[in-house]
This record gives sequence, C-alpha cells and structure tokens, in this order.
Amino acid sequence: MYLINPIKISYKNLMAAKFRSFLTVLGIIIGVASVIIVMAIGAGAQALILEQIQGIGSNLIGVLPGASDEKGPPASVLGIVTTTLKYDDLLAILKKNNVSNAIDAVGYVTGIATVKSDTDSFSASFQGVNASLWDVEQLMLASGRFFIKEEDTNLSRVAVLGSNRAKDLFPNVDPIGQIITIKDLNFTVIGVLKERGSVAFSNPDDLVYVPLFTGQKLLLGINYLNFMRIKADSMENVDRVTADIKTTLRETHKIKSNQEDDFSVRSTQQAISIITSITDVLKYFLISIAAISLLVGGVGVMNIMLVLVNQRIREIGLRKAVGARNANIISQFLIESVFISLTGGILGIIFGILISYLASVIITTLGYNWQFVVTIQSIVIATTVTIAIGIIFGMYPAKRAARVSPMEALRYE
Repeated sequence: MYLINPIKISYKNLMAAKFRSFLTVLGIIIGVASVIIVMAIGAGAQALILEQIQGIGSNLIGVLPGASDEKGPPASVLGIVTTTLKYDDLLAILKKNNVSNAIDAVGYVTGIATVKSDTDSFSASFQGVNASLWDVEQLMLASGRFFIKEEDTNLSRVAVLGSNRAKDLFPNVDPIGQIITIKDLNFTVIGVLKERGSVAFSNPDDLVYVPLFTGQKLLLGINYLNFMRIKADSMENVDRVTADIKTTLRETHKIKSNQEDDFSVRSTQQAISIITSITDVLKYFLISIAAISLLVGGVGVMNIMLVLVNQRIREIGLRKAVGARNANIISQFLIESVFISLTGGILGIIFGILISYLASVIITTLGYNWQFVVTIQSIVIATTVTIAIGIIFGMYPAKRAARVSPMEALRYE
C-alpha cells in the first residue's frame, strides 16, 4: 500500500500532461536503448572477430615484420612497410634443429591488381603463398589442385581461385585450365577452393592465390614477406615453438643481446587475448558515450518533477497540515521520479533488444556469422541505472517539495 498510492499518483500525473511526459520518458528510452544496442552489437562484433581468429586453428603462430610491445600490434599492422622478414627466415624456422616442434610454415605476400578473364575484369586482392598453405590453413578444393613445392620458387604462372573469384571470372565455364591475366601476365588456373567464408580478417573466397616467388618477384617486385604462419605439432607446444622462433629469428637477423627484436611473434591465443582487450576497451568506451544520453534523460526527469512540485504546492501543504512529515513528502516524490525513469527504462530495454535483433538479422543476411547477444548483465545494468537516475535526479525536487511551509502552501494560488 505504501508503494501503490504514490505509483497511482505518478501515473495520474503522467496522464495529465501526456505530451510533456512522453518527451521526458523518451529521453530515458533513447538512453537505455542506446546502451543495450551498443552492448549487444559490441558483444556480437567481439564474438565474430574471436571466432574468425579461432577458426584458423589453436596451434598456429604468426610472425610479422617490425617490433612491437607485447600487448600492442606490430608496426606492419598499422600500415608501416617493414622489410625485415625474408624467405630464408621461413627456411630457418622449418629446420628441426632450430624449431623442433614446428611441422609446417607458410609465407605470405599480398597485393591488389587488375584480374582479367575472357568475360570479366576487376580489381582483386591476391596472395603469393607457398604450397604449405594447403595444410596450415586446412583448405579444401572444389576442383583441380593446389600448388606443389616445386612451384613455390620457380616463378610458375599458375593460380588457384577462391570460390567467389571463380564465379566472377568464369560464371558459365569450368575455370580449370582457363587463362587469367594479373598485371598483364598470363596465369593458368589449376584449382578452385571450396567456399569457406571470412577467417581472421580475410576471406579466402575473394582471393586469387599464386606461388610465393611469383607473387614476390613478378607481381610485386619485392624480396621480403608480409607475414608468416607456423603450425606447431600440438597446442601444448605453442609456447615452446614461439620461444624457439624468437631465438631462431634473432640469430638469422644477427640481433645482439641488448637490441630489440625487429619482428613480432604472436600465437593464436595471444592474438585472442589482445583482441579481447582491445574490443573490451572499445566496447566500454562506446557504452560511456551512449550513457551521456541517459544524463540528458535524467535532466528531463528533474525538470518534470520540478514542474510537478510547483503544480502541487497546495497538495503538499494540505498533507503536511494533516501530519505528513518531510520524509513522507520526499519518499512520495522519489517514488514518482523512479516510476517515470523505470517506465522509460523498461521501454528502452524492449526497444534496444528489438533493434539489436533487427541489426543481427541484417548483418547475418550480409553473409556474416553474427551472434545476437543481449546479456542479463546488460539488462540488470540498464535497470539499475534507470532507478539510480530516478533517485539522483529526483532528490532535488523531492527536497524542494519537503521544504514547502504548510501555511504558505495553503495560501498559494
């Protein structure tokens, strides 16, 4: 009964000025919905990124040129061209007396060029890779074959197409044996990959693969690698392989004991940890930005409560005249303030969930394996925040109401 009467009064006051009340509640709705949407989309994006990284395998180690802090990205990730990683480094890592638990490794060079067939022409990404890519990334062929080791270094003009590129270039014919042109050089298509989808920020379906030296020397005119990926014999030996790779590269690069590495080694688990930390920071930053709209909504609650205090001065005076204490008046207005905030909060949660679900459906239709994630934690936080807003922004109007003198209130017109 103690709560029912103030809530009934709050509802009556809201209905008495519907448009003004709607604008007040709208501020809370927008603020809460924004927080729910940001948390849901942030969690979905984080899950998508981590899933893609995990999709390449838990026993893989990546090597990038350029030094970096253990918790930060290498310079090459930021677009800085670094030429310290060479094919000889890949061969050194594959020697059993250097890295005994490494069972395979692949080197990468990447570029963008105009790719032509008899029927189409467009700009596409290509990768120069060695034959080990087949095993390291666990690729599957739809037809044809992948490169053999002899083709890694003999400047063979052969190509393997991702599933999307095969459809684009040869929509009506079998691509195997067909000729494509990359940077005005002819290549024979020897294989087409099965559709796979995005993996670790790259989509193999959209790529054109050529042998490593062909990509380096004929298409890009470089003598270095953009990236290396090493496969350990088991997940338990990843740390050992990582340490052995660092030791090997320091020796091949002739780095002295007092000098920093000119390369960066990251295991899949390290990458997951770093990406999780970065996405968490980004997610909570966006949440804090979205929460600013909640402050605006709180100001709206304070505004309407101050208006209600002025409109109900005679009521306050009458209640005090018949024995109501200041605590009764404060609690009445605080309950009304919380009721208004909580109404907006509940509606905001509902709208936030609906919009987040709609966003997940749209993103899924675009081809991404997007998860619809709305946690109980986000709902509890949103509810708690709206109640806190009602209390914090309702306190001043409530205290102002409690300070009204009964005699002055009863004479008020």
